Amino acid sequence: MSSFEFATANRVIFGTGKLNQLREQVEGRAKRLLLVRGKSSDAIPRVREILSAQEVQFIEFEVRDEPTVKIIREGVRAAGDFNADAVIGLGGGSVLDAGKAIAALVTNPGDVLDYLEVVGKGQALVNAPLTYIAIPTTAGTGSEVTRNAVIESEGHGVKVSLRSARMLPSVAIVDPELTYSLPPAITASTGLDALTQLIEPFVSVKSNPMTDAICREGMRHAARSLRRAFENGADKEAREGMSLASLFGGMALANSALGAVHGFAGPLGGMLHAPHGALCARLLPLVMDANLKALEAREPGHPAIARYTEIAQILTGDKNFTASDGVGWMSYLVRAMEIPALSEYGMTREHFPEAVEKTMKANSYKGNPISLREDELMEILERAM
Repeated sequence: MSSFEFATANRVIFGTGKLNQLREQVEGRAKRLLLVRGKSSDAIPRVREILSAQEVQFIEFEVRDEPTVKIIREGVRAAGDFNADAVIGLGGGSVLDAGKAIAALVTNPGDVLDYLEVVGKGQALVNAPLTYIAIPTTAGTGSEVTRNAVIESEGHGVKVSLRSARMLPSVAIVDPELTYSLPPAITASTGLDALTQLIEPFVSVKSNPMTDAICREGMRHAARSLRRAFENGADKEAREGMSLASLFGGMALANSALGAVHGFAGPLGGMLHAPHGALCARLLPLVMDANLKALEAREPGHPAIARYTEIAQILTGDKNFTASDGVGWMSYLVRAMEIPALSEYGMTREHFPEAVEKTMKANSYKGNPISLREDELMEILERAM
Protein backbone atom coordinates (compact mmCIF):
# COMPACT_ATOMS: atom_id res chain seq x y z
CA MET A 1 0.00 0.00 0.00
CA SER A 2 1.15 3.53 -0.68
CA SER A 3 2.00 5.88 2.17
CA PHE A 4 1.86 9.64 1.71
CA GLU A 5 0.81 12.97 3.15
CA PHE A 6 -0.95 15.84 1.41
CA ALA A 7 -1.09 19.49 2.45
CA THR A 8 -2.09 22.64 0.64
CA ALA A 9 -3.26 26.20 1.34
CA ASN A 10 -5.78 26.37 4.18
CA ARG A 11 -8.41 27.52 1.68
CA VAL A 12 -8.41 27.63 -2.13
CA ILE A 13 -10.92 29.86 -3.92
CA PHE A 14 -10.99 29.30 -7.69
CA GLY A 15 -13.05 30.87 -10.45
CA THR A 16 -13.63 33.81 -12.71
CA GLY A 17 -14.42 36.94 -10.70
CA LYS A 18 -13.35 35.39 -7.40
CA LEU A 19 -11.01 38.31 -6.63
CA ASN A 20 -14.13 39.95 -5.20
CA GLN A 21 -14.01 37.43 -2.36
CA LEU A 22 -10.90 39.15 -1.05
CA ARG A 23 -13.25 41.41 0.92
CA GLU A 24 -14.52 38.64 3.17
CA GLN A 25 -11.11 36.99 3.43
CA VAL A 26 -9.54 40.21 4.73
CA GLU A 27 -12.37 41.02 7.11
CA GLY A 28 -11.40 40.03 10.63
CA ARG A 29 -7.96 38.81 9.54
CA ALA A 30 -6.06 42.05 9.01
CA LYS A 31 -5.89 45.58 10.36
CA ARG A 32 -2.44 46.54 9.09
CA LEU A 33 -1.42 44.82 5.91
CA LEU A 34 1.62 44.66 3.63
CA LEU A 35 0.64 44.38 -0.04
CA VAL A 36 3.50 42.71 -1.91
CA ARG A 37 2.91 43.30 -5.60
CA GLY A 38 4.52 43.31 -9.01
CA LYS A 39 5.21 46.38 -11.09
CA SER A 40 2.08 46.14 -13.23
CA SER A 41 -1.21 44.29 -13.11
CA ASP A 42 -4.79 45.26 -13.82
CA ALA A 43 -5.62 43.78 -10.42
CA ILE A 44 -3.55 46.26 -8.39
CA PRO A 45 -6.11 49.10 -8.37
CA ARG A 46 -8.92 46.61 -7.69
CA VAL A 47 -7.10 45.24 -4.62
CA ARG A 48 -6.36 48.77 -3.38
CA GLU A 49 -10.06 49.59 -3.70
CA ILE A 50 -11.11 46.47 -1.79
CA LEU A 51 -8.67 47.15 1.05
CA SER A 52 -9.66 50.81 1.29
CA ALA A 53 -13.36 49.89 1.42
CA GLN A 54 -12.61 47.50 4.30
CA GLU A 55 -10.78 50.32 6.08
CA VAL A 56 -7.64 48.21 6.27
CA GLN A 57 -4.45 50.21 6.66
CA PHE A 58 -1.88 49.00 4.17
CA ILE A 59 1.42 49.85 2.57
CA GLU A 60 2.81 48.48 -0.68
CA PHE A 61 6.07 46.70 -1.35
CA GLU A 62 6.97 46.33 -5.02
CA VAL A 63 8.90 43.32 -6.31
CA ARG A 64 10.19 44.13 -9.79
CA ASP A 65 12.33 41.07 -10.41
CA GLU A 66 12.78 37.60 -9.02
CA PRO A 67 13.30 37.79 -5.23
CA THR A 68 16.78 38.02 -3.81
CA VAL A 69 18.09 37.85 -0.27
CA LYS A 70 18.37 41.65 -0.34
CA ILE A 71 14.76 42.12 -1.48
CA ILE A 72 13.44 39.77 1.21
CA ARG A 73 15.39 41.62 3.90
CA GLU A 74 13.88 44.91 2.70
CA GLY A 75 10.38 43.44 2.70
CA VAL A 76 10.74 42.01 6.20
CA ARG A 77 11.98 45.38 7.42
CA ALA A 78 9.04 47.18 5.78
CA ALA A 79 6.50 44.80 7.30
CA GLY A 80 8.11 45.05 10.72
CA ASP A 81 8.34 48.83 10.70
CA PHE A 82 4.64 49.00 9.74
CA ASN A 83 3.65 46.44 12.40
CA ALA A 84 1.84 44.46 9.71
CA ASP A 85 -0.40 41.64 10.90
CA ALA A 86 -1.02 40.16 7.43
CA VAL A 87 0.51 40.00 3.97
CA ILE A 88 -1.06 39.79 0.52
CA GLY A 89 1.00 38.59 -2.44
CA LEU A 90 -0.41 39.82 -5.75
CA GLY A 91 1.52 38.90 -8.88
CA GLY A 92 3.43 36.13 -10.58
CA GLY A 93 5.43 33.41 -8.89
CA SER A 94 8.28 35.73 -7.91
CA VAL A 95 5.92 38.11 -6.12
CA LEU A 96 4.04 35.29 -4.41
CA ASP A 97 7.30 33.72 -3.24
CA ALA A 98 8.54 37.07 -1.93
CA GLY A 99 5.31 37.63 0.00
CA LYS A 100 5.43 34.11 1.38
CA ALA A 101 9.00 34.54 2.61
CA ILE A 102 8.31 37.97 4.12
CA ALA A 103 5.24 36.68 5.97
CA ALA A 104 7.33 33.84 7.41
CA LEU A 105 10.42 35.81 8.39
CA VAL A 106 8.61 38.68 10.11
CA THR A 107 7.66 36.28 12.91
CA ASN A 108 10.90 34.29 13.03
CA PRO A 109 14.06 35.90 14.41
CA GLY A 110 17.32 36.18 12.53
CA ASP A 111 18.23 36.62 8.89
CA VAL A 112 16.90 34.98 5.75
CA LEU A 113 20.20 33.11 5.34
CA ASP A 114 19.58 31.40 8.67
CA TYR A 115 16.68 29.55 7.05
CA LEU A 116 17.73 29.04 3.40
CA GLU A 117 18.61 25.51 2.32
CA VAL A 118 21.88 24.56 0.56
CA VAL A 119 23.68 27.93 0.93
CA GLY A 120 22.27 28.93 4.34
CA LYS A 121 21.95 27.30 7.74
CA GLY A 122 18.69 25.57 6.85
CA GLN A 123 17.13 26.25 10.24
CA ALA A 124 13.48 25.29 10.70
CA LEU A 125 10.85 28.00 11.10
CA VAL A 126 9.62 27.88 14.69
CA ASN A 127 6.80 30.43 14.67
CA ALA A 128 3.74 30.56 12.44
CA PRO A 129 3.99 33.21 9.70
CA LEU A 130 1.68 36.19 9.43
CA THR A 131 -1.64 35.53 7.72
CA TYR A 132 -0.78 35.25 4.03
CA ILE A 133 -3.22 35.60 1.12
CA ALA A 134 -1.80 34.60 -2.27
CA ILE A 135 -3.37 35.95 -5.47
CA PRO A 136 -1.62 34.83 -8.69
CA THR A 137 -1.78 36.98 -11.82
CA THR A 138 0.01 34.41 -14.02
CA ALA A 139 -0.62 30.72 -14.67
CA GLY A 140 2.71 29.07 -14.01
CA THR A 141 4.39 28.41 -10.69
CA GLY A 142 1.44 27.36 -8.54
CA SER A 143 3.20 29.21 -5.73
CA GLU A 144 -0.17 30.01 -4.18
CA VAL A 145 -0.33 26.44 -2.85
CA THR A 146 3.33 25.55 -2.24
CA ARG A 147 5.31 25.46 0.98
CA ASN A 148 8.52 27.07 -0.32
CA ALA A 149 9.81 30.34 -1.69
CA VAL A 150 12.60 30.41 -4.29
CA ILE A 151 15.14 33.12 -3.48
CA GLU A 152 18.33 34.12 -5.25
CA SER A 153 21.41 34.39 -3.06
CA GLU A 154 23.46 36.99 -4.89
CA GLY A 155 26.64 36.06 -3.06
CA HIS A 156 26.39 32.41 -4.09
CA GLY A 157 25.07 32.87 -7.62
CA VAL A 158 22.25 30.39 -7.13
CA LYS A 159 18.53 30.24 -6.43
CA VAL A 160 17.52 28.10 -3.47
CA SER A 161 14.44 27.60 -1.35
CA LEU A 162 13.16 28.77 1.98
CA ARG A 163 10.98 25.79 2.83
CA SER A 164 8.55 24.89 5.59
CA ALA A 165 5.09 23.35 5.93
CA ARG A 166 4.25 26.47 7.95
CA MET A 167 4.61 28.55 4.78
CA LEU A 168 1.50 27.21 3.05
CA PRO A 169 -0.70 30.26 2.41
CA SER A 170 -3.73 30.92 4.58
CA VAL A 171 -5.85 31.59 1.49
CA ALA A 172 -5.24 31.24 -2.25
CA ILE A 173 -7.54 33.20 -4.55
CA VAL A 174 -7.10 31.98 -8.13
CA ASP A 175 -9.05 34.15 -10.56
CA PRO A 176 -8.36 33.39 -14.25
CA GLU A 177 -9.51 36.92 -15.16
CA LEU A 178 -6.24 38.22 -13.77
CA THR A 179 -4.31 36.37 -16.50
CA TYR A 180 -6.24 37.69 -19.51
CA SER A 181 -3.77 40.49 -20.25
CA LEU A 182 -0.61 38.36 -20.12
CA PRO A 183 1.48 38.75 -23.30
CA PRO A 184 2.23 35.65 -25.39
CA ALA A 185 5.87 35.28 -24.25
CA ILE A 186 4.93 35.22 -20.57
CA THR A 187 1.95 32.97 -21.29
CA ALA A 188 4.35 30.53 -22.96
CA SER A 189 7.11 30.46 -20.35
CA THR A 190 4.80 30.37 -17.32
CA GLY A 191 2.51 27.85 -18.96
CA LEU A 192 5.37 25.49 -19.78
CA ASP A 193 6.59 25.89 -16.21
CA ALA A 194 3.16 24.75 -15.05
CA LEU A 195 3.34 21.76 -17.38
CA THR A 196 6.81 20.92 -16.07
CA GLN A 197 5.41 20.91 -12.55
CA LEU A 198 2.81 18.35 -13.61
CA ILE A 199 5.20 16.09 -15.52
CA GLU A 200 8.13 16.00 -13.07
CA PRO A 201 6.10 14.99 -9.98
CA PHE A 202 4.32 12.32 -12.06
CA VAL A 203 7.61 10.54 -12.84
CA SER A 204 9.47 11.50 -9.65
CA VAL A 205 10.76 9.17 -6.96
CA LYS A 206 8.07 10.54 -4.62
CA SER A 207 5.00 10.19 -6.83
CA ASN A 208 1.91 9.00 -4.96
CA PRO A 209 -1.74 8.24 -5.81
CA MET A 210 -2.96 11.66 -4.70
CA THR A 211 -0.48 13.68 -6.75
CA ASP A 212 -0.81 11.25 -9.67
CA ALA A 213 -4.52 12.04 -9.95
CA ILE A 214 -3.84 15.78 -9.76
CA CYS A 215 -1.06 15.56 -12.37
CA ARG A 216 -3.18 13.59 -14.83
CA GLU A 217 -6.02 16.11 -14.63
CA GLY A 218 -3.64 19.06 -14.77
CA MET A 219 -1.87 17.71 -17.87
CA ARG A 220 -5.21 17.32 -19.63
CA HIS A 221 -6.05 20.96 -18.95
CA ALA A 222 -2.62 22.14 -20.09
CA ALA A 223 -2.72 20.02 -23.25
CA ARG A 224 -5.95 21.57 -24.48
CA SER A 225 -5.35 25.09 -23.16
CA LEU A 226 -1.70 26.15 -23.40
CA ARG A 227 -1.33 26.61 -27.15
CA ARG A 228 -4.75 28.28 -27.34
CA ALA A 229 -3.91 30.77 -24.56
CA PHE A 230 -0.61 31.54 -26.28
CA GLU A 231 -2.27 32.23 -29.62
CA ASN A 232 -5.32 34.04 -28.24
CA GLY A 233 -5.02 35.60 -24.80
CA ALA A 234 -8.72 36.46 -24.85
CA ASP A 235 -9.71 32.77 -24.93
CA LYS A 236 -11.40 32.60 -21.52
CA GLU A 237 -11.76 28.82 -21.50
CA ALA A 238 -8.04 28.40 -22.24
CA ARG A 239 -7.07 30.90 -19.55
CA GLU A 240 -9.20 29.03 -17.01
CA GLY A 241 -7.64 25.73 -18.08
CA MET A 242 -4.13 27.08 -17.57
CA SER A 243 -5.01 28.57 -14.17
CA LEU A 244 -6.22 25.12 -13.13
CA ALA A 245 -3.09 23.46 -14.56
CA SER A 246 -0.90 25.89 -12.62
CA LEU A 247 -2.84 25.34 -9.39
CA PHE A 248 -2.64 21.56 -9.76
CA GLY A 249 1.07 21.74 -10.55
CA GLY A 250 1.67 23.65 -7.34
CA MET A 251 -0.28 21.08 -5.34
CA ALA A 252 1.65 18.25 -6.98
CA LEU A 253 5.15 19.60 -6.44
CA ALA A 254 4.37 20.56 -2.83
CA ASN A 255 3.42 16.97 -2.04
CA SER A 256 5.70 14.97 -4.31
CA ALA A 257 9.04 15.98 -5.84
CA LEU A 258 10.44 17.57 -8.97
CA GLY A 259 13.42 16.55 -11.10
CA ALA A 260 16.31 17.57 -13.30
CA VAL A 261 14.48 20.42 -15.05
CA HIS A 262 14.07 22.27 -11.77
CA GLY A 263 17.45 20.96 -10.63
CA PHE A 264 18.95 22.94 -13.51
CA ALA A 265 16.61 25.94 -13.24
CA GLY A 266 17.72 26.98 -9.75
CA PRO A 267 21.46 27.21 -10.47
CA LEU A 268 20.98 28.62 -13.98
CA GLY A 269 18.57 31.24 -12.70
CA GLY A 270 21.19 32.46 -10.27
CA MET A 271 24.01 32.31 -12.79
CA LEU A 272 22.19 33.89 -15.75
CA HIS A 273 19.53 35.96 -13.97
CA ALA A 274 17.07 34.44 -16.44
CA PRO A 275 13.33 33.95 -15.79
CA HIS A 276 12.58 30.65 -14.08
CA GLY A 277 9.72 29.75 -16.38
CA ALA A 278 11.75 30.33 -19.54
CA LEU A 279 14.53 28.06 -18.27
CA CYS A 280 12.09 25.28 -17.40
CA ALA A 281 10.40 25.64 -20.77
CA ARG A 282 13.65 25.31 -22.69
CA LEU A 283 14.89 22.33 -20.68
CA LEU A 284 11.68 20.29 -20.34
CA PRO A 285 11.77 18.24 -23.59
CA LEU A 286 15.55 17.81 -23.36
CA VAL A 287 15.38 16.39 -19.82
CA MET A 288 12.44 14.17 -20.79
CA ASP A 289 14.53 12.78 -23.66
CA ALA A 290 17.64 12.27 -21.51
CA ASN A 291 15.66 10.59 -18.73
CA LEU A 292 13.90 8.26 -21.13
CA LYS A 293 17.13 7.19 -22.87
CA ALA A 294 18.92 6.64 -19.53
CA LEU A 295 16.01 4.64 -18.13
CA GLU A 296 15.75 2.44 -21.21
CA ALA A 297 19.53 1.83 -21.20
CA ARG A 298 20.11 1.27 -17.47
CA GLU A 299 16.73 0.44 -15.92
CA PRO A 300 14.49 -0.94 -18.69
CA GLY A 301 11.85 -2.14 -16.22
CA HIS A 302 11.51 1.21 -14.43
CA PRO A 303 7.87 2.32 -14.00
CA ALA A 304 8.73 5.87 -15.12
CA ILE A 305 9.06 4.59 -18.70
CA ALA A 306 5.39 3.60 -18.76
CA ARG A 307 4.56 6.93 -17.17
CA TYR A 308 6.31 8.82 -19.95
CA THR A 309 4.15 6.85 -22.39
CA GLU A 310 1.06 7.85 -20.44
CA ILE A 311 2.19 11.50 -20.48
CA ALA A 312 2.52 11.35 -24.28
CA GLN A 313 -0.98 9.93 -24.64
CA ILE A 314 -2.52 12.48 -22.26
CA LEU A 315 -0.86 15.43 -23.98
CA THR A 316 -1.74 14.33 -27.51
CA GLY A 317 -4.99 12.48 -26.93
CA ASP A 318 -3.62 9.65 -29.07
CA LYS A 319 -3.51 6.22 -27.39
CA ASN A 320 -1.00 4.99 -29.98
CA PHE A 321 1.68 7.52 -29.00
CA THR A 322 4.89 6.22 -27.41
CA ALA A 323 7.08 7.93 -24.81
CA SER A 324 9.46 9.05 -27.58
CA ASP A 325 6.54 10.48 -29.53
CA GLY A 326 5.69 12.53 -26.44
CA VAL A 327 9.19 13.98 -26.36
CA GLY A 328 8.85 14.95 -30.00
CA TRP A 329 5.47 16.58 -29.39
CA MET A 330 6.89 18.57 -26.46
CA SER A 331 9.90 19.67 -28.53
CA TYR A 332 7.57 20.91 -31.25
CA LEU A 333 5.47 22.85 -28.71
CA VAL A 334 8.56 24.59 -27.30
CA ARG A 335 9.62 25.62 -30.80
CA ALA A 336 6.12 26.77 -31.73
CA MET A 337 5.94 28.95 -28.62
CA GLU A 338 9.29 30.56 -29.49
CA ILE A 339 11.11 29.73 -26.26
CA PRO A 340 14.62 31.28 -26.34
CA ALA A 341 17.80 29.22 -26.27
CA LEU A 342 20.00 29.47 -23.18
CA SER A 343 22.62 31.33 -25.20
CA GLU A 344 20.20 34.25 -25.49
CA TYR A 345 20.52 34.70 -21.72
CA GLY A 346 24.31 34.77 -21.91
CA MET A 347 24.96 31.07 -21.34
CA THR A 348 28.32 29.84 -22.63
CA ARG A 349 30.00 26.46 -22.55
CA GLU A 350 32.31 27.81 -19.86
CA HIS A 351 29.25 27.80 -17.57
CA PHE A 352 28.62 24.07 -18.05
CA PRO A 353 30.85 22.56 -15.30
CA GLU A 354 29.57 24.95 -12.63
CA ALA A 355 25.96 24.47 -13.72
CA VAL A 356 26.23 20.67 -13.63
CA GLU A 357 27.98 20.67 -10.26
CA LYS A 358 25.28 22.88 -8.71
CA THR A 359 22.48 20.92 -10.36
CA MET A 360 23.65 17.64 -8.86
CA LYS A 361 23.53 19.24 -5.40
CA ALA A 362 20.08 20.79 -5.85
CA ASN A 363 17.22 19.36 -3.82
CA SER A 364 14.90 19.36 -6.83
CA TYR A 365 17.31 17.15 -8.78
CA LYS A 366 17.03 14.44 -6.13
CA GLY A 367 13.47 13.73 -7.25
CA ASN A 368 14.52 12.76 -10.78
CA PRO A 369 13.46 9.19 -11.68
CA ILE A 370 17.07 8.24 -12.52
CA SER A 371 20.41 9.72 -11.57
CA LEU A 372 21.82 11.22 -14.75
CA ARG A 373 25.57 11.13 -15.29
CA GLU A 374 27.62 14.30 -15.66
CA ASP A 375 28.05 13.71 -19.39
CA GLU A 376 24.29 13.35 -19.80
CA LEU A 377 23.69 16.61 -17.95
CA MET A 378 26.34 18.29 -20.11
CA GLU A 379 24.59 17.07 -23.26
CA ILE A 380 21.28 18.56 -22.06
CA LEU A 381 22.95 21.96 -21.70
CA GLU A 382 24.63 21.62 -25.08
CA ARG A 383 21.30 20.93 -26.77
CA ALA A 384 19.68 23.83 -24.89
CA MET A 385 22.16 26.35 -26.33
